[in-house]
Amino acid sequence: MLRAAICGAGHWGTRLIESVQGNSGKIGFVAAVTRNPADKHSLAERFGLTLTARFADVLADRAIDAVVLATPHSQHAGEIIAAAKAGKHVFCEKPFTLTRGDAQAAIAACQTAGITLHVGFNRRYAPAYVDMTRRIRAGEIGVLRHIEGQFSGPPSYQTEPGNWRSNQIESPGGAMTARGVHVVDSMVHIAGPAATVFAFSERQQHTIDVDDTTACLMRFANGVTGTLGTLHATSAFYRIHAFGSQGALEMRGETELLIYDLAGNVQRIAYDAVDKERAELEAFADAVANGVKFVIAPEEIVNTVAVTEAVAASARSGKAVTIG
Repeated sequence: MLRAAICGAGHWGTRLIESVQGNSGKIGFVAAVTRNPADKHSLAERFGLTLTARFADVLADRAIDAVVLATPHSQHAGEIIAAAKAGKHVFCEKPFTLTRGDAQAAIAACQTAGITLHVGFNRRYAPAYVDMTRRIRAGEIGVLRHIEGQFSGPPSYQTEPGNWRSNQIESPGGAMTARGVHVVDSMVHIAGPAATVFAFSERQQHTIDVDDTTACLMRFANGVTGTLGTLHATSAFYRIHAFGSQGALEMRGETELLIYDLAGNVQRIAYDAVDKERAELEAFADAVANGVKFVIAPEEIVNTVAVTEAVAASARSGKAVTIG
């Protein structure tokens, strides 16, 4: 059993705890780092956690094997580096970092320490995505030519001005850090590293200082093209569509896959829902147990961060950004 500390015991940190506590024989939480421990006593009692306001406390605790970071985005790089130096395995929520330089430094620290790192791209574990990527690898749609992604929703309508997410520093590129980054991860996972990004990102609806409408065009190193849309103020929608020389695969939501052939025939497959958060945390625990250092390839982690960073940069400059 991997003994973990949750760092950031807010809404999403609580969801991660709920997914495995008492349900998994592979990973469990024994401690929580939170800015106001006095406000989290009910959480501690519910899940049997030790509370602290100091990250250093869990890093010094030999009874803790790993840290799970559900903290503000700008803190990730420093926390990962500190955890690696302390010999703690790291599961970090997305976005991994906000800049490519920070991503490279954090990964280098993990490599030097020899610890296991995983990033919280829970939608890699959605059943429709798992089957979609299997079919692409098997060559069912021929040579990949183009990929489209859309991940949008309304939650930011409830984001208050004082919330840590409600500014351009923590949420550059509008919904990119909350939703669009999942699409980028899928695209990079399927098509390989992205090389060029051209983006628009604007605030048309929000009163908070975060863009609500973001769209971009991408070109990957192997010549595949892509488009991405992510809105922070609309109805919930999630879609990944891969076009190949012999057909296409379209993932709608997490449990539906559409298969298109060249004759225009469409096959629909429905899947049972899974607990994605439990799946990703157990994959992390399995990696630690088996000595696997990176569940997601380091170059994919860095490229996904670089694309997210490039979206905001391109929108500011009005020019395409080349990722070197």
